[in-house]
Amino acid sequence: MTNPPRHPPGPGAKLRIGVVFGGRSGEHEVSLASAASVLTAIDRTRYEVVPMGIARDGQWLVGGDPLRALADAAGVRLALPARASASDSSARSAHRDPGLARVPTAGGLPASTAAGLDVVFPVLHGPYGEDGTLQGLLELADVPYVGAGVLASAVGMDKATMKAVFRAHGLPVVPHLVVRAHEWTEDAPAIARRVASELGYPCFVKPANLGSSVGISKVDGPSSLPAGAREAFRHDRKMLVERAVSGREIEVSVLGNDEPLASLPGEITFDADWYDYSTKYLEGQSRLTIPAPVSIEITRRLQTLAIAAFRAIDCSGMARVDFFVERGTDRVLVNEINTIPGFTATSAYAKMWAATGLAYTDLVDRLIELALERHRSKGAAG
Repeated sequence: MTNPPRHPPGPGAKLRIGVVFGGRSGEHEVSLASAASVLTAIDRTRYEVVPMGIARDGQWLVGGDPLRALADAAGVRLALPARASASDSSARSAHRDPGLARVPTAGGLPASTAAGLDVVFPVLHGPYGEDGTLQGLLELADVPYVGAGVLASAVGMDKATMKAVFRAHGLPVVPHLVVRAHEWTEDAPAIARRVASELGYPCFVKPANLGSSVGISKVDGPSSLPAGAREAFRHDRKMLVERAVSGREIEVSVLGNDEPLASLPGEITFDADWYDYSTKYLEGQSRLTIPAPVSIEITRRLQTLAIAAFRAIDCSGMARVDFFVERGTDRVLVNEINTIPGFTATSAYAKMWAATGLAYTDLVDRLIELALERHRSKGAAG
């Protein structure tokens, strides 16, 4: 039995938006920073906001101020928005605080809070949020949600499958090998020989299902490969071994459903040896230049490939596509697609759209509109 069709709220009525953040992955803190920006920027005259946290143990935090509770628990210092209760208008009009409640996970959304949500805006990064897990839960609940669907989320999270799909669509990718934990255990020397002959050194070893450069190692020679493999397999049962590319790191933001648009590209520069976790997230360690200082031809190539990558995995809503532009040849290689990119107002995704002419608050509005559009189109197709 399906839920009754949703109708646009009447004049003056607010959409009820559930903003979900936190999660069980190693990117918990990044999610909290993204949520703080969304909750600060979202237009309260248009939306009734329902903050919904997920703790590291998988329990839902609803009511009260779950963002502050999760930030305090993680020891994260955030520019937190003004307190937003589980139901802005009703809680404040009654002059009471419903208090924070922990709801044990039971394979579903917290019924008391999720009832009547018009849209869910997930800002969870990495496994259990960006990988199709939460998206499948929302599909079962028949609730519209921002961003990629189950398939695109899962493909975008699994770098091995993502690159296979990209290659099937004729997109240029970095040469790589996919190695499973049991294969490494059974014959590590044979895999090391393949790495040496097919990729060479230096190379990068990374878990297939993770983000934010967590678990990635730069391997300069055969003696360092076992340590890199141990670190990758600590996070996942599959690892990628990729040839190191001497190139510029450039990103493009994509927005839309059936007719996606690409932003101006941005170039990431840094002084570190490579773009690791601390370089990404510690203030002052990296710089983003928008528009990227490349030719018009390369800009168009980047935008064309970004949209092609978006469509290749059947993405919707938003994504950030990351590229290498090889030094000396200007050949463009697709590195990866992120279906829930970092989403603070100062994150690359939002800054590239701001430089293209779409401000952060308007970007949030547009993503909510796209979520409703996608949900309506599924109903029409059925």
